Amino acid sequence: MYANDGFRELDRGECLRLLATAPVGRVVYTRQALPAVVPVDFDLATDGAVLLRTSAASELSRAVDGAVVAFEADAVDAAARSGWSVVLTGRAAVVTDPAERERLARMAPCSWAPSPDEVLVRIDADLVTGRQLAGGRTLYGVPLPG
Repeated sequence: MYANDGFRELDRGECLRLLATAPVGRVVYTRQALPAVVPVDFDLATDGAVLLRTSAASELSRAVDGAVVAFEADAVDAAARSGWSVVLTGRAAVVTDPAERERLARMAPCSWAPSPDEVLVRIDADLVTGRQLAGGRTLYGVPLPG
């Protein structure tokens, strides 16, 4: 984050608390050496890892397994000119251990596009950053134009 951009930096605890309130986030990964972004529904594990379900045959499950990815979620109130954004970065993996899959499956959301052959993907919360703009005012107390 940029400490002088007028947004308030959020600590890890605040980030995870806000992230848990978001219904949808975005997984950012690499596709053919270019950035790719896909929206997903998700939940958080007790350690802050992102959990999601997807088809075993999906490009997402193949592309992220074993890769470092970013996960972003946010909330914006355009009328109040306020909001927050959280970015979690870490290694993603398709959960293959049966006991771990069973344990995490109780926390993971049901897929919005269910598949007969779903996998559970876990994204570790190695780096968690966030920022917030409240009430349409920067940290400097300057109201936003408009």
